[in-house]
This record gives sequence, C-alpha cells and structure tokens, in this order.
Amino acid sequence: MDRRNKRHLRLFPKQGYIMLLIGILIGFMVFLAVSSILSQGGGGGGSGQEGLPSSISFTFLYTSEKQGWLEEVTPAFENWFFERFNINVQVNLVVTGSHDSVNLILQESAQPTAWSPASSIWIPYLNQKWTSLEKGQEIAQDSTPLVLSPVVIAGWSSFFEEYNVTSFHDLYQLAADGTPFKYGHPDPLLSNGGVMAEVLEFADALDKYPEDFTVDDFTNQDAIEFVRLIEANSVMYGKSTGFFGRWAAENGPSAIDCFAVYESVVISNADKATQKWGDSLVAVYPEDGTLLSDHPFVILNAPWVSEYQKFAASQYLFYLLQEENQDKAQDYGFRPANPNVPLDAEVFNEKNGVEFEIKIPTYRPLSGESMENMFTIWHSVKNPGV
Repeated sequence: MDRRNKRHLRLFPKQGYIMLLIGILIGFMVFLAVSSILSQGGGGGGSGQEGLPSSISFTFLYTSEKQGWLEEVTPAFENWFFERFNINVQVNLVVTGSHDSVNLILQESAQPTAWSPASSIWIPYLNQKWTSLEKGQEIAQDSTPLVLSPVVIAGWSSFFEEYNVTSFHDLYQLAADGTPFKYGHPDPLLSNGGVMAEVLEFADALDKYPEDFTVDDFTNQDAIEFVRLIEANSVMYGKSTGFFGRWAAENGPSAIDCFAVYESVVISNADKATQKWGDSLVAVYPEDGTLLSDHPFVILNAPWVSEYQKFAASQYLFYLLQEENQDKAQDYGFRPANPNVPLDAEVFNEKNGVEFEIKIPTYRPLSGESMENMFTIWHSVKNPGV
C-alpha cells in the first residue's frame, strides 16, 4: 500500500467546528438572558439574581508544551468574560502529562471541566478505558485542535546530508545494513511524543495508517523486528519531548544523530544548537506521513461538570481560537489551528530548522485498543540497555 500523498494537513475537524458554533450560540443566549434581566431591573443585583451565578470556576487539565502560551492569554480571557457577561470566571490551570492526565480522569482524582492532551491520539484511548470501567458513555465526545505541531525526525544537517534519511523506513534500512547511528525519542510510557514516535515506526513497519492498526499487527514478527532494529540504535529515552530536545541540542552531534520530537522543539532549540556546534539542527518531515500534536480541547461529558462550567469552557475555547491569541501561540513554535491566521514566516523558516509549508500527509488517531497494545509491546522492542 502506498500511503504517500494521500492526506494533507487537517486543521479544524468537523466536530471541532460544531463545538465552536455551539459555544458561540450558548454564549450569545446567556448574554441575552443577562441583558434581559438587567434591563427589567432584576433586583439591581446583576449576576447572582434570577438563578444566574455571580462567578464560575472550572479546571483545565492540559500538557506542559503549551503552558507558556496559556499562562499568557488566560488572565485576559477572565477579564474578557466578565466584560461580556458580567460574571466572574476563574480558570484553574493544571499541568500534567498526557498519559498521567488520562489516569487522573479515570481515577476521578482530577475532575476537570476541560482537558487538552498533547495529541488527539489520547481521546480514543480515554474513551475506551472509561467505557471498559463501566462509567457510562464516552467521556470525550467532541474535540477541537488548539494549536498544531507535527512529529518530525530532528537531527543534524550533516547526518541527513550523508545518509539522505527521509523516513523511519530509511532509519530501519540503515540499521538493517549495519550502518551505526545514534537515535532516540522520549519514553512512550512517560511522554506523548514517545508514543507518537512509536506509532510512526509501526506505521512504516506495517505500511498501514495508524487508524487501521489491528490487534494482530502487534504480534507481527516482521513489524516487531523492524521497530526493534531502529530502537537498537537508541541512546536516550527522555521523560518528556521538551527535555529530550534540550538534551540533544546541549550535547550535540557526538551524543546523538537524529531523534523524533515535535516540530516546535526544533524551533525552540535550532539557533542555540547551531551556534554551539556549527552544525544545523533541522527537521525532516517523514515522507510517508506523520501525526499531529494538535492539542485538542475537550469539554468532558462527566457527571462532575455543570452546565455553567460547560458554558464558560466553551467561551474559553472560542477565546483561544481568536486570531490574536492564535497568533501569540506562534511565538511558542506552534502552528495556528485557526486557518484564518497567517503563518508567521519569521518563525517557520529554514533558519529555525523547519519548513514553512507542510507537504506530507497527516494521520488520524489509532484506536484505544491499539494504544493499549503499543504500551504492552514497548518492552519487547525498546533498547534494553538504555
């Protein structure tokens, strides 16, 4: 099967547009309700009268990659919300890893209104685990990307020029030919970036879209050996994608030749790496296709989420997708999810080690069962010496 050039960069999925429109509609209706009460002299107390709350507080559970951006724009949202609805809102920002966030929600030790893992690949996994525990219908029913960053094979320009690596299959071929190289990515049991790297390795091993993975694929000995050969060249498994990128840039070409991370990590480290080592740190976009770290915004269908919290969270989503705030996200190395926002050529350029336009296909998420199999098989394919 030739998977190349079959799919292109997907921005707003259909369900994302639906959620956004519903959020805008709910906000408009609440605004009309508040205006009507005030215009009729509803006791002079403003919000808090006629059953409306004077304040709304909700928790947003999200991953650290977008922490700087969210901490910059969230206080302004709280002011914006009050000016619009005359209701105080407090967004409790809670940072944790994608896998950890799933476990916290399943255990109900965290009860967020909104959830944003680093990638949509976690949504089917959470739903599968939630329903298997007989907790009710799927908890994550709609999602909208906040910002985008594709997974790339990052590394030193000299390495790519010598070996012409354009895919994970090329890394397998180098390993099969006995050509030594130093490879790495974050640990899939600790990092979303590590999971995405392993998914892409299996996609090339199986020559299949991740969404088409089956249980039997993870007993396919040829595919397992393909991934094992690549992983045999790993010299490092980091705890997070950002940590891994900083480690590689700091330690240079003698420590590692190439590694799987987000495009945003390359942007963050390219300049200092080039200055330190005299060799450019660049991103290679796997020619067969990649996964997007699309940071989906999900309002949970959970018993602990009130209608007012859903309303406030929908307005937060609407605010984060506004052009001004999407533009600010580019300063942190993210591509805007809102297609109306022009891509900043000062950020996405060769100097920062990346391409302006993404021309390769992008994959849809794998099933929750396949994610479970990925975690199970990891110890069989990883480099045991790392």
